[in-house]
Parts: sequence; structure tokens; C-alpha cells
Amino acid sequence: CELIQYCLDFFPSIISNFLLVQNFALFLSSLLPKEIKLMPFPEEMEEEIPVVICAAAGRMGAAIAAISSIHSNTEANVLFYIVGLKTTIPHIRKWIENSKLKEIKFKVVEFNPMVLKGKIRQDASRPELLQPLNFVRFYLPLLIQKHEKVIYLDDDIIVQGDIQELYDTKLAPGHAAAFSDDCDLPSTHEMVRSVGMQNTYMGFLDYRKQAIRDLGISPSTCSFNPGVIVANMTEWKHQRITKQLEKWMQRNVEENLYSSTLGGGVATSPMLIVFHGKYSTINPMWHIRHLGWSPDSRYSEHFLQEAKLLHWNGRYKPWDYPSVHTDLWETWFIPDPSGKFKLTRPDS
Repeated sequence: CELIQYCLDFFPSIISNFLLVQNFALFLSSLLPKEIKLMPFPEEMEEEIPVVICAAAGRMGAAIAAISSIHSNTEANVLFYIVGLKTTIPHIRKWIENSKLKEIKFKVVEFNPMVLKGKIRQDASRPELLQPLNFVRFYLPLLIQKHEKVIYLDDDIIVQGDIQELYDTKLAPGHAAAFSDDCDLPSTHEMVRSVGMQNTYMGFLDYRKQAIRDLGISPSTCSFNPGVIVANMTEWKHQRITKQLEKWMQRNVEENLYSSTLGGGVATSPMLIVFHGKYSTINPMWHIRHLGWSPDSRYSEHFLQEAKLLHWNGRYKPWDYPSVHTDLWETWFIPDPSGKFKLTRPDS
């Protein structure tokens, strides 16, 4: 009370002007129709969470399920950037606009595969890993320009937690991105051992090559998975991350430093080189992976229920057969109104 009286005594004009403005705003509001709301001041506006997901031909239902799971589990202000090739964009747009996802905020972004010319070494063992959209994560600042912080997600995921939590991941000063370490969660170690997966740099880079040995990175160093990324666009541009990644792609074309016959294919390896020792970590429960590595190995149901994000990395995808834990994925799948995309099931 004494403080209020002090303000009234010494700042009467300021107080009266403030009250006048407040009352005038209320008066204006009373004149507006009830369905029209005054826009909030900038500092009161909810922060936008940009989420980048690719929509590839032949697996477009994956992007739909991922988007559906994110949208259904958050109240946050999410803006989806759906990246596709020119030929696939009309399909994904119609799918969204003619389903219950029509209420989401989204932008469709066309990716020009010509930026990859001369940068990808042809490899017949896993041709699906050479698809242009697999490299979208390398070019985030060129596709998404107005945001300081961005989430990138592979399409073969579903989100069971609130995406706001992942967005709130803290990045250390000087770090352009946060990833999940492949050695971060004891619960996944048994899965890794049972199906013979690699979780060190040895599984991704060819240490017989002098260029790899010259990096000075121990082959037993724990790798990370770039299927879930929280990125700082300012640092990414400042460190010229895209240019660094392109340099190693071109060197691989010339020297065959890594290939898809190794553990992670052609997109993970250059990221392991460029980000070595310079990335922050994501909460392990926000990237439970390897669900697509074997049609026989399964996690416990209790463990999967606790997970915030599930990732079917590997050959066995939940929209195909055989695969595991498909019920968790199919919960979020929305059928294609055009009928072009169909799930593959034992009885289909």
C-alpha cells in the first residue's frame, strides 16, 4: 500500500496515462464483435516450433503418421515444413487437406535434387539410402530461413511425448546441433548386440583409408544417429556446416571413404565426421531407435510406453511386412484419401 501511494504521489501523470491506455483498450475491445479478438503484443505471442519432415514417394504414409502423432500429443504452436520433390508435393498436400490434418499449420517445401549433383557415390547395396530427400538434413538453413532453432525428424518415427520438450533441448555454446548418442541408453544395448548393429565410428567409416585415419578419431568412438536433430541455424551457418558436409560427400565420391554396406549408409557418415566432438545430446527417451533393424527383435511393451519418440530405422518399416511394433505406429496413421498409399500386411 505504501508503495502504491508513493507512486501516486511522485508519478501521477504516468499512472494516470497507464490507466487511460488500459481503459481505452478495454473500451475498444467492447466495440469489437465477440468472435474477433485483439492480437496479443509480440512478447505474448506463443513461440513457433518448426518441425521438418520429408515426404518421399512410396513412403508418404510415414510422414503422415509422424505429423499426426506430433500434432495429437502437443498444445504447442507447431509449424510443419514438409519437404518433397516436385512430383510428390501435390499428393502430400491433398492428403493433408482432405484429412483430419487439415487444421495443422504447414508449409510444403520443394527440394531440388540438382544440389546433390556430383556429391553422391552410386551404391547398389541399399539404393533407398541414395534418395535425394535423405540429404535434406544437410541443407536445413537453405530450406528453413526465418527460425533460429529447428527440429528435423526422419519420416519413420512417431512421437509419443510433447514435442515442446524436444524443442527445449539445450544446445551448448558453439554447438550447431544436438543428436542421440548410440551408447546413451542401457536399455537399447541388448537390442544392438542381438542384431549385430554397430554403434561406433568403425561401423560407418572405412579406417583402411588414410583420409579417415588422418582425422584422428578413434574407431571405438561412440556414434550418433542423425534421424532426430535439434539444430541451431545461426551456428550452422556460422560454421558453414553445409559446406563441410558437401566437402566430405565429394571426397567420398573420389575416395570411397564410406558406403551403405557399412552401418549407417551415406548420410550418417559425413555428419559423424563434421560434428565429431561438437554436438549436444538429446534426452535418450526422445530417440528410441532400431525398431526397424530386425523383424524378430522386440523391446518390452513397458519400455516403449515410456518412450517419447520411436524410430524404425533399418530395413523393416512399420508400413511394410514383416516389421515389429506396428500397432504403435498404426495408431497414428491416417489412410490416404486417394487410395494410392496402402499398408502392406500379412492378409493384404
